[in-house]
Amino acid sequence: MDVNGVGWIAAIVIGGVAGWLAEMVMKSNMGIFMNIILGIIGAVVLNFILQALNLGTFGAGWIAYLVTGFVGACLLIFIARVVKR
Repeated sequence: MDVNGVGWIAAIVIGGVAGWLAEMVMKSNMGIFMNIILGIIGAVVLNFILQALNLGTFGAGWIAYLVTGFVGACLLIFIARVVKR
C-alpha cells in the first residue's frame, strides 16, 4: 500500500523531514516523534483540504509528499498556536 505515490516507510521518513523543516521554519520546539506525526498528518490534512476545495494535489512522489507534508505541518502548528492562545 502506498501513500501519495510513496510507500509507508518512505512516508514516515519523508514525514519526519517535512515535520522537522516545519519545526525550523515555524520556530517550534518538538521532538522527532512529533515531527514525524506532524509531517504525515499534515500531508493527509492538506491533501483532504485541497481535494475538498477541488484544487487537486501537488502531484505524486516523494517531492510532492515532502511539500504537502511541510505545508500541512506548518498549517497544523499555526492552528495549534491559535487554539493555545
